[in-house]
Amino acid sequence: MKPFIDRTEIIGVLHGFNPWWSAKPVSIPPFRRLAFEACRGYLNNLQLKRAVLLSGPRRVGKTTVLQQMAHAMVNQGTDAKSILYLSLDHPLLKLLSLREILSLYHEAVYPADRPGVLLLDEIQYAAQWATEIKLMVDHQPQYRILATGSASVVHRDKLAESGVGRWITVPIPTLSFFEFVQIRQEVPAGMAPDLRVNDLFRFGSGDLMSLVEKLRPLQPLFHRYLLVGGFPETALQENIDLCQRLLREDLVERVLKRDMTALFGVRNINELEKLFIYLCLNSGGILAQRACAQALETTTATVANHLALLEQANLIYRLPPSGLGGKKVLKARHKYYLVDAALRNAVLLRSEEILSRPEEMGTIVETTVLRHLYAYYYRDTPEISYWRDAATHKEVDIIVKSPAYVLPFEVKYKESPSLDADSGLGIYCRSEKPAQAYLVTKREVDFGTAQLAGVPTRFLKIPAFILCYLIGQSERLLWK
Repeated sequence: MKPFIDRTEIIGVLHGFNPWWSAKPVSIPPFRRLAFEACRGYLNNLQLKRAVLLSGPRRVGKTTVLQQMAHAMVNQGTDAKSILYLSLDHPLLKLLSLREILSLYHEAVYPADRPGVLLLDEIQYAAQWATEIKLMVDHQPQYRILATGSASVVHRDKLAESGVGRWITVPIPTLSFFEFVQIRQEVPAGMAPDLRVNDLFRFGSGDLMSLVEKLRPLQPLFHRYLLVGGFPETALQENIDLCQRLLREDLVERVLKRDMTALFGVRNINELEKLFIYLCLNSGGILAQRACAQALETTTATVANHLALLEQANLIYRLPPSGLGGKKVLKARHKYYLVDAALRNAVLLRSEEILSRPEEMGTIVETTVLRHLYAYYYRDTPEISYWRDAATHKEVDIIVKSPAYVLPFEVKYKESPSLDADSGLGIYCRSEKPAQAYLVTKREVDFGTAQLAGVPTRFLKIPAFILCYLIGQSERLLWK
């Protein structure tokens, strides 16, 4: 124990973080993210000898999941004092190691030899957290551990060194459109709760029109979702300007100016911030690092390093190119997307006027579709990429590929989207012959299945708001 820290101060902080020890009433948000059930399932599986890591961007509800978990366990009869919640970015707790904090907890609150639950918020702020968790998983099986991290604190190299078989990761991205509708309590009536997107290939035109009738009220809500984003706090705000200010100040500023310095040792925050703004302006485009470096007046090495850090901090997605016929792309140029289109809107001060700008809406909807695909297919660990023909510049926006399937998605969020054999989607499907492919559209009148002469693939033309809602609904089914 550090000599200048009063033991009673630390114990006071622990009691403040854990009001259920003294049965104090606490207001807990009733809405539960999909990740809650996934985490509860893993913690209740006593045969699983692993810690659970809940990883995602800031302000998506990770802390709320931990608090909901504590209250659910207490309500089910778990000894309240056996549940320890710690926010490890607290100034006092950052001065101690996990071992020292647990020693005080066991000395003052709960015996060390009895089963306990550790809810560790912002694990990346704990000194030597990887080693501490490894030792607990290996040698203190009485603990069940659920930790959160705003940054991707468990990397593949780090797992190779010390974490193999000791962590299971549950992603918690921004709210899906389905969750956005749920949190606002505007759920459409008459929806089959187990309907999945690929079920629509078997629907006749009458069934598809019936589905449109049920989901049509969600279209204005989808536009709202595109503007304010998938963050629980902004989802319930009606003032768009306030939503965007919250995103800028509490999310972007804090991550770029605090987390990047504290976690990754970034010294030149101005260069990192300029790169982030560059990505906001060019989201979804192919990024040439040399051109980007020249535009930002920095080096390609700095750009490459900062891109990797932004990805680790859960601020951007990176899409590599895909070749036809399994061929590798010799000169790989990646696309970059923000994890939520609303971050771009907030930084660039875009409001409702973007709804009438087709080009911007195309980028925003593409970003939103990508977010849903990443979350839904996460457990299959697929390769998610894009395809672009260097000669004709025709492309397919998103390709989700695993040993079991290849699913191309082309986003055409405009009035009259075309699907023909010479389009990027047609060319790709004629070559790769996936069983199914998707053309994501704007209007409900474009809803339906189609085929192209000489192409074995079945195509589904589907409005973006219906696709995102059904993918979010299907995501919930995965964790049950």
